Amino acid sequence: MRSALFVPGDRPERYEKALASGADRVIVDFEDAVEEGSKSSARESLGEYLLSHPQATVLVRVNSPGHVQHEADLAFCKEHQGVIGIMLPKTETRAQLANAAETRKPILPIIETALGVMNLPELCSVPGLERLCFGAIDMALDLGLKDGSPGALTVLDHLRVSVIVQSRIYGLASPLDGVFPSINDLPGLTRAVQTALEMGFGGVLCIHPKQVVVIHEALTPEADEVSWANRVLSAAETQGGAFKLDGQMIDAPVLSRARRIINALSN
Repeated sequence: MRSALFVPGDRPERYEKALASGADRVIVDFEDAVEEGSKSSARESLGEYLLSHPQATVLVRVNSPGHVQHEADLAFCKEHQGVIGIMLPKTETRAQLANAAETRKPILPIIETALGVMNLPELCSVPGLERLCFGAIDMALDLGLKDGSPGALTVLDHLRVSVIVQSRIYGLASPLDGVFPSINDLPGLTRAVQTALEMGFGGVLCIHPKQVVVIHEALTPEADEVSWANRVLSAAETQGGAFKLDGQMIDAPVLSRARRIINALSN
């Protein structure tokens, strides 16, 4: 999953455009993008859409645990086959995850509080998790960080490392980094996505359809990387065990890296 695009749940006229954007997943948002008075109508809108478009599949970001609409959101997700996963915002405890997992839908917890980071090991051990997501904006708010400052970026990157390491330890799919909020700053988005990739994220969340193409391009291996990987894999077909290529020792870890580069082209 390279890209996951949010669309407000109470804006059904935007569903089709989001699903046609090329994003690997579309997330219908019942949480931050929907005003309190429109939460129920957002469920109704998505329910009607899924019934009239039985081939459509979406993720749903439910309201956070403890919110008055949380249980109704989970019940909705359990009922509809078109909901193929649940994004659980502000995930902090094992009990919250276990409750969401009773829907028997894959769960994508969003780690966006200090308590969520502290509890990562117990969160990652809950059955039913697909992958972690990192919510930098809410995390910065929770920690009282100065928005966009070098110090804030340093702290957030340290917390990203925790998400990446725990994902690897527990065998989860590669995590998703948070949204890049400046919709028109496409060069900035490219840099952010490339940094996320370098850190070990598999993709990112996004908030506008025009960000999708930029994200996919930023995650596509460079031509020289592809050329190197092809030469390594081609040489491996005639070599046994470790061997040298261009003065570099090629062994199992290097072969794995080459295969990952080639596999990335098939996305």
